[in-house]
Amino acid sequence: MKLRPLHNSLKVNNLIAKAKNNERIAQTELYHMFAPKMLSVCRWYTKDLQYAEDVMVRGFFKAFQNLDTYKQTGSFEGWLRRIMTREAIDFIRAHKELDFPEDFEYTLAKTTPAKSLDKQHKLEQLQWCIDQLPDGYRMVFVLFAIEGYPHKEIAEKLNISEGTSKSQLHKARKALQEMIGQKEKGVNYGR
Repeated sequence: MKLRPLHNSLKVNNLIAKAKNNERIAQTELYHMFAPKMLSVCRWYTKDLQYAEDVMVRGFFKAFQNLDTYKQTGSFEGWLRRIMTREAIDFIRAHKELDFPEDFEYTLAKTTPAKSLDKQHKLEQLQWCIDQLPDGYRMVFVLFAIEGYPHKEIAEKLNISEGTSKSQLHKARKALQEMIGQKEKGVNYGR
């Protein structure tokens, strides 16, 4: 079986060149090409889809303003992901101060996602569990477990120590395991 890249790199590079010259059609095409994946990146950080959309639009705006800084040494998608991640962190900081709690207790509310066997529902349930985490836990968990950043970079991005990053990750994982464990024990999940 032959694997094909999701986006033809020659086409993407051509669109980038046109977008650098402020050609709106090329910018629109790049947006439509990468928006679904970038929206999912933004959604991991925000608790609300509308906020995630706002963050994504601002991220694309910044990307198009700074296309000259993209040197084409790495993937365009990776470059965009970094912009979206920074934009999401900035959004959360601007709307409230990040909280890095020492302890976190949660309760499973009646609004917990419904039990389902299909993959989409499992992803929605995982997103719901992540949304229940305090911002500090959630940010560190997403940066480490989903985005793949090392603790040193997470500490720099969030202006915390590496120890705080490691501690917040440990606590986030523990809270997620407890939520998932309760779910598997048959806690009733109805929407």
